[in-house]
Amino acid sequence: FAIVAIITAIAVPSYQEQVRKSNRGLAKSDLLELTQCAERFHTTNTTYTGFDAATACDVDGKDGDKYDFGVANITRTTFTLSATAQGGQVDDKCGNLGINQANVRTHSAGTAADRCWE
Repeated sequence: FAIVAIITAIAVPSYQEQVRKSNRGLAKSDLLELTQCAERFHTTNTTYTGFDAATACDVDGKDGDKYDFGVANITRTTFTLSATAQGGQVDDKCGNLGINQANVRTHSAGTAADRCWE
């Protein structure tokens, strides 16, 4: 019984971390797709002002209820997209994700940004 408990204590957290990493990958994919959609909007309108990801983009939302997506800092030349972790995803080591018009990728956790966006 002790061996099963030890294996479970090691395996379950590792599995949960892999699930969170997979969900983070889907959120990054959605953010990149939203970025492309914003760029298409800008090409057509010569501004990001008026860009609404919910109506302008057909993002699959593959990550379900794991992230809440938002758009902020919209001006003629700038935008910032965010993916705010929800539910069990809030325990992800990278926290919330973000990307802007200059392809600057951010996260809210204390880990290296390149590790969160690799």
